[in-house]
Formats: sequence, C-alpha cells, structure tokens
Amino acid sequence: MKLIVDKLGVRRDGRAILADLSFTVEPGSSLLVLGPNGAGKTTLLRTLAGLLPATAGRLWLEGGKSDQSLGELCHYVGHLDAIKSSLTVEENSRFWQRYLGGTGPVDVALAGFGLLALKDIPAAYLSAGQKRRLALARLLLAPRLIWLLDEPAAALDQEAQAALTAAVTARLGGGGLVIAATHQPLDWPNEHSLRLQPTARAA
Repeated sequence: MKLIVDKLGVRRDGRAILADLSFTVEPGSSLLVLGPNGAGKTTLLRTLAGLLPATAGRLWLEGGKSDQSLGELCHYVGHLDAIKSSLTVEENSRFWQRYLGGTGPVDVALAGFGLLALKDIPAAYLSAGQKRRLALARLLLAPRLIWLLDEPAAALDQEAQAALTAAVTARLGGGGLVIAATHQPLDWPNEHSLRLQPTARAA
C-alpha cells in the first residue's frame, strides 16, 4: 500500500500554509520532510494524521481498506511528548496502549527504547531525552501502518537514536511507511526527502 498526496493545500486562519503539494511514499520507504521553521512541516504531518483538514487536493492510501480513514492507520508523535508527569513510565505506557488499542506486552516497548529499568519512576523525574524515548515507545505499543514523527530525534543521545533507527528499520521491513519532519540527518533505510518552503499568503 502506498501513500499518495496530490496537489494538497492547507489553509489556517486565512493563510495558505501548504499549496499544490504532491508526493508518493512507497511501502517500506521513509520520507524526511525538511525545511525552515514555518514551512509547514508540522502542518503536513497533522493533516496526514487527520488532525487538520485539507482545503485542496487529495490524500489517500492506495490499496488501503475502504472502512478505515488514513488517520486511523497512522501513529502520530508530535514535538510535544504528551506525558503525564504524575504517572510512572509504565503507567503512561499502559494509558497509551489502552487508548491506541494495543495488546502486546508493555515491557517489550519500554525495552526497545531503553526504559525498562525506569518503568516505576514518575515521568516528572525523567530527563528531556528520556521523556522523548517514552513518547516514541508508543510506536511499539499498538500496530500502525504509517508512522508520522515530528522532530523524533530531538533530545536523543546516540544510543537512543540507534534505538529509534532500529524501530524504524523494523517498521519499514514489515512494509510500513515512516514520514518524519526533521532538522537533523536521520540516515534511515530507503530514505527520501521532501523540502518545503514557507508559502503563507493572506486569503
């Protein structure tokens, strides 16, 4: 199944953030969305996830199930970690697993990002990099065909970046698609890039 975006346009508050944007992502491919601040990278990911409406063009998954929206097939991890500080690492993970409809063992997801030894620690005590790893562990808690990642490597040390690359490699090896907005080189398998430029114009 491949993702097709054809002449996509998105407007917010009367301004064009994305205009006439077209691209295709094949199964097993990763797409890095590049560009300066304000170019619309986060807007693109949120639109693909179904969190923002497209105002022009089309986006669809060729070969996807007709009874599922594109957003239902996506994992979206934004630049905010969406972690409850008063809950432990394990409790945060179990919440997201229930919310996402996952059924696998939480410990496997935590181990995948080096967090198993910290599972009983309140999230408030985690470093910025550990919080980012906890947010990314959600990717392993429930299966999704498409991963949409906003600055996924922010605050990650080399070991955590290697864990992220391993998770992405496994997802791509299973025929999934990964799209990431990033300012950092990621060096992922079957990697392509899409560069955006600011297009905001008044209505």
